[in-house]
Amino acid sequence: MGSLQESVRDKIFKEIITPHKYSSSSTPNGALGQQYKESQWKVLVLDKLATRMISACCKMHEIMAEGITLVENLAKVREPLPQLDAIYLITPTNESVSQLLSDFAEHGKWTYRAAHVYFTEACPDQLFTDMCRHPATKYKAIKTLKEINCAFLPCERRVFTLGSPTVFNAFYSPNRELNRINCLERAAEQIATLCATLREFPSIRYRAHFDQNGEFAQLVQQKLVAYKADDPSMGDGPNKERSQLIIIDRGFDPVTPLLHELTFQAMSYDLLPIENDVYIYKKESPTGTKEAEVILDESDDLWVELRHQHIANVSQKVTKKLKQFAEEKRISGKEGKEKSSVNDVAQMVKRMPQYQKELNNYATHMHLAEDCMREYQHKVAEICKVEQDLAMGTDSDNERIRDPMRAVVPILLNANINVNEKIRIILLYILYKGGITEENLTKLLQHATIPMEDKVKIFNLQHLAVPVIQDMSGNVVDAFRSAVTVQNECSPLLKAGGTASTNAKPYTTFGTGTRRKPYTAYHASNRKERVSEQTYQQSRWTPYFKDLIEEAVEDKLDQKQFPYLSGGARGAGRGTAPTSARTRYHWTNVRGQARTGPRLIFFVIGGITYSETRAAYEIGEGNKAWDIIVGSTHLITPNDHLENIKGLSEPVTTSNFEVMDPPMG
Repeated sequence: MGSLQESVRDKIFKEIITPHKYSSSSTPNGALGQQYKESQWKVLVLDKLATRMISACCKMHEIMAEGITLVENLAKVREPLPQLDAIYLITPTNESVSQLLSDFAEHGKWTYRAAHVYFTEACPDQLFTDMCRHPATKYKAIKTLKEINCAFLPCERRVFTLGSPTVFNAFYSPNRELNRINCLERAAEQIATLCATLREFPSIRYRAHFDQNGEFAQLVQQKLVAYKADDPSMGDGPNKERSQLIIIDRGFDPVTPLLHELTFQAMSYDLLPIENDVYIYKKESPTGTKEAEVILDESDDLWVELRHQHIANVSQKVTKKLKQFAEEKRISGKEGKEKSSVNDVAQMVKRMPQYQKELNNYATHMHLAEDCMREYQHKVAEICKVEQDLAMGTDSDNERIRDPMRAVVPILLNANINVNEKIRIILLYILYKGGITEENLTKLLQHATIPMEDKVKIFNLQHLAVPVIQDMSGNVVDAFRSAVTVQNECSPLLKAGGTASTNAKPYTTFGTGTRRKPYTAYHASNRKERVSEQTYQQSRWTPYFKDLIEEAVEDKLDQKQFPYLSGGARGAGRGTAPTSARTRYHWTNVRGQARTGPRLIFFVIGGITYSETRAAYEIGEGNKAWDIIVGSTHLITPNDHLENIKGLSEPVTTSNFEVMDPPMG
């Protein structure tokens, strides 16, 4: 079974890059000794999504070997190269297409000799019409125009995102009715391209407790049917009728995104300023201390091996592997001692400079582990036990906690603990209680001295159908009504003259007008025990996501809680493939490497945590019956999640709904 990155890489090379390596008059036929003529060098022009997609799965030397002399950013001013053709890999949006056409706006002064355009997904009809009317089309500047159906980011072997945090706002905010459909249509299209790339036509299931999941599932189904119409073989193969796409809202587990996770990857992204997967640290060199940058991705085998391990094991593992490497290469020194340091590695580099790359890699992970531990001991060590007790409802001796406020209040009163850490503790306490009265919440906010503008990070969680406020009788107060009150009291923008929408649809499934019991399946008391899996007192919580994956693998996922779209599994009723409605031009699909067996694809609307992605590996690596893929609109850290929640109070602006956003975490 190939990884997500391999599938995307194969698609990009087979459908886009390699075909342009050769001149049209002499394409190789694969016969031994066949001589063929390579075409001229070309420029590869990428927009934001395409740049991130290429970076995730392709190496520059691989691209250069296929006849690409230069990789350019579509959005930047570029030097004209009229003697070369350009390959454009872009999203079919007004912005990207406008930038493409501007390169050929004036006949005789084109930026490139010709354009070979590849869209990541289906091009809207109106945009296609606009392109046809442009002078670039009249003068035949565009030699190729295809859709490759690949509009997602393959972050890891089992993890993908849409690169679009704004979907969180579109899906959960009561103020986004005007923009919601366009944003969700775009997200559904991206998920459909994932399935098309993997050649899956899965049955769709969704979490029933949050009503909008079913509506979004319908959008995805419509997109899949269109792709199936273009390629009737999509979804064919042994047992592929069992493949499932399971759509979940972020409210399914509100606890996990709030916790300090102590495995290496999750801890690094939570506590350190890692952006775009780049870790920056200080290192010693012969000329003194200098800044080093390292990309944390799957090209680093040591990172792949360590990323899901508990921080307590990481330093020991690195030291052990360094010792093995030193023995293999016969590097003498202090590497035999129980724990090596960064300075020890630096001395090895001086003695054996030919192994500088490998030794620097060990040093990088030592630095990373030391930075994590430093931040942990300085900032969050005392918080973690309280978090785990609130999440589990029990202490480290598995005894029910009787007076959580005794542990919570000192943290809220501690002036050395930052606002977000305090908000996380308050939210965990609220979740433990299943909601609290406004009077009690007011007291907690006063103890913690939470600024007015940050209080919405607590109240807005209600828009995810999570119980926050109770009345005096213990009933959950209507989330929308409560949140509107808080927005008008707290938001500086609203106080300046804006108002919360009173016509928007409240995104809740409980409230004063309903009898539905608040959803608490994620509570530890409602889940199976994992005592045998618990090794560390401050890492007792297991993401609820892992339970869901296990239940799906074992075919035990509750069909009432997670119904199939249209009422049932697709297995026996494949029927005749639908007829394509697209007639503009021929749609080309190249079959990737064949695989057998079904896939489980989980998609979380509104962000997935690193601890949840870890669950896909913990279950998937030892499971031969299913290939497990997990994804979301974006990857999140706890601070990202709080900012997303805060953003639900923002007034609607054009900037709220950019098609693509910068990466998060």
